[in-house]
Amino acid sequence: MNVPDRIKELTETFDYNLESYKKGIYNETQVRREFIDPFFEELGWDVANKKGYAEAYKDVIHEDAIKVGGVTKAPDYCFRIGGARKFFLEAKKPSINIQEGIDPAYQLRRYGWSAKLPLSILTDFEEFAVYDCRVKPVKTDKVSHSRILYLKYTDYADRWEEIASVFSRDAILKGSFDKYIESNKIRKGTTEVDAAFLQEIERWRELLARNIALRNPDLSQRELNFAVQQTIDRIVFLRICEDRGMEAYGGLMALRNGENVYRRLFHLFNKADEKYNSGLFHFTKEKDRENYDNLTPFLQIDDKPLKDIFNNLYYPESPYEFSVLSADILGQVYEKFLGKVIRLTAGHQAKIEEKPEVRKAGGVYYTPGYIVDYIVKNTVGKLVEGKKPGPRGGVSHLKILDPACGSGSFLIGAYQFLLDWHRDEYINDGPENWSKGKTPRIYQSRKGEWRLTTEERKRILTNNIYGVDIDHQAVEVTKLSLLLKVLEGEDEQSIGKQMLMFQKRVLPDLSNNIKCGNSLIGPDFYEHQPMSLLGEGEIFRVNAFDWNAEFAEIMKDGGFDAVIGNPPWGAELSERELSYLRRTNKDIIVRMIDSFMYFIHQSSQKVKTLGYFGMILPDVLLYQIDNEKLRRYIINNFRIKNILNMGDVFDKVSRPSSILIFENSNPSTYSTAQVADLASFIKTDKVACITETSRYERINQRDLNDIPGALFITSKPDKYKIWAKLNEIPNNLLNEVVDADGIQRGVSPDLKEAFLVDSNTANKFQLEEKKLKKSVTGGVHVKRYFINQPDLWLIYTSRNDDFQKLPKICKYIDQFKNEITCKEVKQNKHSIYSLHRPRKEQIFLKNEKILGVITGDRIIAALDDSRVYPTDGLYLLGVDKMINANYLLGILNSKLFVFIYRLLAIEKGRILPQVKPTILSKLPIRTLNLQDSEDKYLYDQIISLVDQMLELNKKLAESKVPRTTEMLRRQIESTDKQIDQLVYKLYDLTEEEIKIVESET
Repeated sequence: MNVPDRIKELTETFDYNLESYKKGIYNETQVRREFIDPFFEELGWDVANKKGYAEAYKDVIHEDAIKVGGVTKAPDYCFRIGGARKFFLEAKKPSINIQEGIDPAYQLRRYGWSAKLPLSILTDFEEFAVYDCRVKPVKTDKVSHSRILYLKYTDYADRWEEIASVFSRDAILKGSFDKYIESNKIRKGTTEVDAAFLQEIERWRELLARNIALRNPDLSQRELNFAVQQTIDRIVFLRICEDRGMEAYGGLMALRNGENVYRRLFHLFNKADEKYNSGLFHFTKEKDRENYDNLTPFLQIDDKPLKDIFNNLYYPESPYEFSVLSADILGQVYEKFLGKVIRLTAGHQAKIEEKPEVRKAGGVYYTPGYIVDYIVKNTVGKLVEGKKPGPRGGVSHLKILDPACGSGSFLIGAYQFLLDWHRDEYINDGPENWSKGKTPRIYQSRKGEWRLTTEERKRILTNNIYGVDIDHQAVEVTKLSLLLKVLEGEDEQSIGKQMLMFQKRVLPDLSNNIKCGNSLIGPDFYEHQPMSLLGEGEIFRVNAFDWNAEFAEIMKDGGFDAVIGNPPWGAELSERELSYLRRTNKDIIVRMIDSFMYFIHQSSQKVKTLGYFGMILPDVLLYQIDNEKLRRYIINNFRIKNILNMGDVFDKVSRPSSILIFENSNPSTYSTAQVADLASFIKTDKVACITETSRYERINQRDLNDIPGALFITSKPDKYKIWAKLNEIPNNLLNEVVDADGIQRGVSPDLKEAFLVDSNTANKFQLEEKKLKKSVTGGVHVKRYFINQPDLWLIYTSRNDDFQKLPKICKYIDQFKNEITCKEVKQNKHSIYSLHRPRKEQIFLKNEKILGVITGDRIIAALDDSRVYPTDGLYLLGVDKMINANYLLGILNSKLFVFIYRLLAIEKGRILPQVKPTILSKLPIRTLNLQDSEDKYLYDQIISLVDQMLELNKKLAESKVPRTTEMLRRQIESTDKQIDQLVYKLYDLTEEEIKIVESET
């Protein structure tokens, strides 16, 4: 890569004047304008915003160098792509020694680490240092700690290609920046800002919980949780406001000196109430406001825990730069923080415990920002199209709901989208039209940028954003996050001006917007379970919620315009709750049910006509049989817009997911859905791929109903035309050509080691022979066209057996008593000596039956003619007398049926794929007219070739000579291909269709 002439000129000029630049007279502003700005312009960045982008989309944000408590409030430059931060740059005057200066490096690393940016740059043009900001900064670190690149201005020409390949705008768009980050391995012991801040506030919770419980012995467990949460939230709020310049810096720090810390802290809280009017600081009764906090003003808290908390909140001890700590990072922290609760022991001591539902789920999972943005854009984004801003505009009437809001990530995403949309619309309509009058909607900042007034931000929030959560603490955190978002970009001066202008306190009370309750359970719950029979704890836990009372006007108007979110998956529900939910959601229940299904069903009923539903959900929604009724409910009642198979998107856990978006309108004959399968992409690639239109395909919505199980397909809809073609050819479903016993699974023992024995064990313990049956257990024994029969015997016993007549078997199984943990045994539903699921014995006693392997994403089947008793790793089926078993076996093992099965089951690539009998039963088996010569030929040929396959595989298993083995493998491969060709002909596939099948198998 050629070095730009301008870079050569800059380095020559700098070199010529180096001595004068190194004197303190040449300041930071000058080096920025004369050297750093043009340097990055040559890297493709629109540093001066010559293209005139709106504030949200500028390449580079320049911060005013406001000093707060002796340190700069924000980094000098923030480089962005599409509004998303990529790296910070902190500029210094050339008289500063960057190579040796500890403070500038520590300052930059605090910015980058707190903003969760992997890299940032420190430069005075003379020196150029790149720091890995994934490493937690510590004030005692050497200046070289986490520095991964150091250059002098004399290196720029020689190493320009290296610089441009990482930090140019084009390099970031092409992914080179991300690859460079990945190539620099994260150091051992690295703690990201969200994990570190989580540890910090969890420490605060423990300190406060123990002390408050000790000094306030009359507090209940619920009151203790409330008091601790509110105190932490208030401290976090005020500390963030300090770093953003809305509160005097060091207000909390000053409390470390002297006594009566809590009393003096409460003085700050009261001042905050006068200023902000937020429910976070609401200590006195006021007209038209909900219940005030009459608990925390009267708490007793020792000075020591509070001073401990404040000690680590400020520079240089604190690694946190709260001015750049985003709402997204704060949300991630709080989402995990809410996974634990304070419990009081009998002695009124505080214990911190993980919530049972979190323990069961294996942790708390925060929805990645790009998923939130995608769902918001495709729901709220669709709703604002063609509408006008302002109080009388159509957008002011939109109501957006998250029915399980957690820490508020989706509501923050929706709110941010609306803030950006309103600002851009006001600017496009002529900012002068909206910046005048008694209630201006926008104003110009000191830097000349148009911003929404705080009053307008409040109006948008209270008009448009609504949330519900069963957890009171989650509700308070959502409010906190939204209130901080209202204040984003403001400082004490701008807020003061607006308070004078509007004669109002700064923040809204969100008690009418964000509510605490159980989104799934209404007041009719108590019609079947009188409240008098439930304890106070149970009533609080259930937390029934009356939508028609709590959001009366919205529900009267038809519901919400958008319902979005990430509802609980696998939530723990009591028998009372399950009984209620089964009754109120009976239309969608097949068998097993999960809490996310209730949320889809009930949320869909709260979306008004032409409104949108958008959620991230488990991927089982796409294909699992238990979700079939729910899928058909959606297909038949709504217009599906987007279905995405996302695979794993959550950090540090495998929880495959999907995205579903639909509109509340009746589907037409021509309704099509956009689908995409991103499951196989690595997590970092999904961020870009989700917005690429080329990744999406369209499928007619009505076609989904015709697929067995009404699967939500997300990949290559054209493949399903082959499925449709198979169904147009005369056929019987597989469950119509098997015998009356149907497709069954093998026996289920409670413990395989107790019920499966070899000959030596059977002889040693003299086990009753009449109860020993030949067995196979799964894919290790059953292959395509071959059963590798092991020395394995099943102790076949059932509840009907008289175990007094089987003393040897009983004695043998007694050895495993402690290992058999089956609930049914413990509840005496069946004996420890009986198989858990013995099945009907007649299904094993057929002269011929087909065995298939359960584990895997393809059909693997063999013919059994020796009456084996398989275990539940296998399925089995007997063939109707009207059809030859070889004919059926050849079709099932063919490439076409591997293709069709994978198409219908969506199991490929899953961690534990399974062949599902429910899908098998719907496979179309071609019916033949054996009076027709071509049909008869195909039928006889398949039977004959399958006979050959059975014999060849038997010989292969017995072969001991390598040359013979190789010859047999070739014969098997050739015969297999012949069967495939006959099956293609059987189903009348074209050459193009055969290519599709072959490419997919």
